[in-house]
Order: sequence, then structure tokens, then C-alpha cells
Amino acid sequence: MSNSIPKKSPTGIKLKRKFAEASRWLHIYVSMISFAIVLFFSVTGITLNHPDYFAGEMKETHEKGQMNTAWVKVADTVKIAKLEMVELLRKQYGIKAPVTEFRIEEQQCAISFRGPGYAADAFVSREDGSYEITLLKAGAIGILNDLHKGRDSGAKWAILIDVSAILMIIISLTGIILLLYIKRKRISGIVWALIGLVLAYLVYKLWV
Repeated sequence: MSNSIPKKSPTGIKLKRKFAEASRWLHIYVSMISFAIVLFFSVTGITLNHPDYFAGEMKETHEKGQMNTAWVKVADTVKIAKLEMVELLRKQYGIKAPVTEFRIEEQQCAISFRGPGYAADAFVSREDGSYEITLLKAGAIGILNDLHKGRDSGAKWAILIDVSAILMIIISLTGIILLLYIKRKRISGIVWALIGLVLAYLVYKLWV
């Protein structure tokens, strides 16, 4: 009675080869598509981690002005001319950031604008329409850092961050899959991946 080693079916080999080819294709092209995104988040990760070296100065400006008293001096707060007030401030100070808050109080109206590396807060008297506004502008690094964190960047940028995270996951997983197909590198590759994982855990456990 002879022992024979069962041969792999041609269909199984073909499927395995196709899966490897698909993984390689995904890894290469997703890496190229997300190259700029990965580079952006890598560089801004360094600038965020070292604010003493890379944090630019915030330029702060204080201004005063006058609005139409009829816009704010009304008993019914529903009739306060919100749109006109916002557009006046936009035109006067070149504000492009969206309004994040419009608060109506008994004595004043508070209007806030927020964007990456940018903030503007105006306080308008409901008695006479006079206002004070503070504008804060960051440099290029401050803008990039806010984009990295998704701070005041809007819903569309938040979607881009989610897409970037998904692309990075695909790159990582397809990289592992490709490694498993290389018999000579499989064991050493897994060992190095585990070493990296253990080192990250030790740094967290010992120094964080």
C-alpha cells in the first residue's frame, strides 16, 4: 500500500494566484493614490508632536465698528437680522470661515466664525449696534495642524480623513497578505511585525 501526497487542485492554485495578484494590484495602486495623503499626515504628525519647534505665531487683531441699530434693537429676537450682520462682518474683514455660533443674549449678540488656523468672534450691542471683533490667524503650519486634527474643517474634510484611514488600512492588510505569499520572508516578516507591536506596547506601558 503506497502513501501518495494529495495534489492541490488546479482550481485552488488558480484562485490563490488570482487573490495574490489582486492583493498586489490593490497594494500598489492604493499606495500611489494615497501617497500625498499619507505624506501629509506623516509630516503634520511631526509638526503636531513638536509644537515648540513648528508652532507659528497667532496673529491677533482687535477691531471695532458699527452696525445698523435696526438690525438688533428689536423686542422679537426672531426679527434680528442675522444674515445681514454676518455678511457685513464677512465683507468688512474678509471672513471666509463658516459661522459656528450665533448666540442672542439680552444685551448683545455673539457671532463666532471658525476655520483651520482661523477664528473670529464678534460681540454686537443690541442697544446701539456697536460691535467689537477679535480675529485670530495662524500661519501655514497652524492651518496644516488643524487640518490634521480635523478641527473646524467641515464635514467634507472629515470624510476625506475617514477615506484616508480606510486607504491606510487597505495598504497595511494587503502588505501582510503579500508577505504571507513569500515563503522565504514569511516567518521573518511576521516576527518583525510582532517586534514592532511589542515595542510600541512597551513604550506605552513604561513611559506613557
